[in-house]
Order: sequence, then structure tokens, then C-alpha cells
Amino acid sequence: MPIRHTVMHFIDKKADGSPAALHMASASLPESGAIENLVHDVNDGYNAKTGKAWGFFHGESGAFPLSGWLAKVVSGDMQFIDFTRTAIEHLMRLMQESNLAVGGHVLFALYQQGMTDYLTIAILRQAETISVADDLTVSVSRHLDTSALHFAARINLSEWKHNPASRQYISFIKSKTGRKASDYFRDFIGCQEGIDSPGETRTLLKAFADFVQAEDLQSESASEKRQRLLAYAQAQGKLGEPISLDELSEVLDEDRPKTFADFIRAGDYGISEAFAADKRTLNQYRRYTVRAEGMSISFEAHLLGERVEFDQASASLTIKNLPAQLVGQLRRSA
Repeated sequence: MPIRHTVMHFIDKKADGSPAALHMASASLPESGAIENLVHDVNDGYNAKTGKAWGFFHGESGAFPLSGWLAKVVSGDMQFIDFTRTAIEHLMRLMQESNLAVGGHVLFALYQQGMTDYLTIAILRQAETISVADDLTVSVSRHLDTSALHFAARINLSEWKHNPASRQYISFIKSKTGRKASDYFRDFIGCQEGIDSPGETRTLLKAFADFVQAEDLQSESASEKRQRLLAYAQAQGKLGEPISLDELSEVLDEDRPKTFADFIRAGDYGISEAFAADKRTLNQYRRYTVRAEGMSISFEAHLLGERVEFDQASASLTIKNLPAQLVGQLRRSA
């Protein structure tokens, strides 16, 4: 993953209404193993986050100026360091208008993955760790916590440049505490949601279930294809890449690589040709889990209809071939 530029600025702001202070870098960080590890860790932490959304830029305006500055970087009319310095001043102004905003180290990383150019912008917070030296003395040190990302976005610059009509070249983390806490960062990016990732993922899974039924696949074959679907979606998620219907169709059946894609198109499901899968929806599809009223039930989705049968009328489950350990426990308590 070639890294072209990495810049780190710092906004010192607390959620107590006190004025923010900006500490700007004067140049990109020099190449080093530490910088490579930082960008890799941020990407890994970002890819692992659930609840991301995908979208595209608002039209450039005084309220949403970032896309205009970034266009100058892409065209070569603006240096990357100048872009980040202009952008961080804009971000601080938005932070000052939000009582809930808290500062941090703001990372701008321009890099290439495969043949695609990306820009990642993330607000990183510091965490304390305690270490013990060889002489058994204890000290406290601070590090950037790349696993606890709450405000971050990734822009697919290649997609934006070559397919400006796309509605999903930006991804960003959606706040779990409500939009008011994250509106300022979304406004900073100037992004609007363009695709319903959970909805698209649910539609894909529904289409796959219909496909299994239409093809009259045996349970073993259906289970194998289900695992291929999930493995492909998971791999794309780790790479930060969308699901492609044509690629997925080929993964499901190499001998008939267009069958699943043709089935979806013929069925008029209204699903996008490529979209970023929602990790949370996929995890729910992988397992059924519930804890309530003294019971804990969890089983993999592919067992439904095989070892686990559901009677909708009586709202009951029948489980066949119980694990020997559970059978032994039940017999001893009988």
C-alpha cells in the first residue's frame, strides 16, 4: 500500500465550551515504518467498524467547501499539505460551533491500494498504557488509539474522478449516539448518504434465498454457496471494497459465472450493481442469537431447515442431533 502523503494536525478542544486551540503541521510526515503501521492500523480499525454509511459529495459551496479544495489536489493545483491546513481550519470552526465536539489528532492519509487512490481522514484520540521497565519501575505512556474510531471517512478518489455520477465513493462512520454528536464531521466532509447499505445487503440475502429455491439446490450445495457469499463479502469488507454482483456470481459458480447475477437482474430486485455490504446485517445472517427469559439460543443460519426446524404456527423450534455433551447433561438431570 504505497503512501503518498500523511499529515497530522491537532485540535485541542474539550466539551466544556472552552475555546479550541489549533496546532498545525508545516509539512507531511516523513516516510517511516511507524507511519506505515499507523495508516495500516487506522485502515484495519476503520474496516472493522460496523454501522458505516456510503454516499457522495454535496455540490461545492461555502457550507461544503472540502470537495473543491480536494479537486485542486487531484488536478495538481494545490499541494496536499496546503489542502490539509485549509481543511483543518474549517474543521476547527465547525467543532467550535458544536458543544459536543471533542478535539484530537486529525490524520490525513493519501495512499494507493491496488490501482485505486484513497484519502482517509480520521480523528484519533490518545489512550494511556502502563508499562514496566527492566528495573521493574512503572511508567505511563500515551498512544494513538486506532481501534476506537468514532469520526472517520474514506474517499475513493479514483471512483470520484472517473465516475462522478457514483453515489457511493465516500464511506463514513455513523454515530451510535445520534446525529447531533457527529453532524459537524459529516458537514466537514460535505457528504450525503447515497446508498442504503443495510437495505441493499438484506435485498441481496433475500435474492440469494430465492435463488436457492428457484434452482432447487440441495442443502449441502446451498450451504456451500452461502459460505462462499459470506466469505466474499467479508473479504471485500476487509479491503474496503464493494460487493460486485458479477464478481459474486462468479464466486458462487465458476462453471456458470453469470447465473446468479442474471437471476437478480431478471428478478428486478432493484439492487445496485456494486455496493458496500453492511457488516452488521451479514453477521445477523450468519447466526441466529437470542437471550431472554432464562434461555440462550444461538445457531448458524445454515442449520435452519436441517438440524433446526421452525414451526411458525406454534412458534417452536425442533433441534435434531443434539451435541453429545448436552444430551448427557439432560439425561443426568432427568
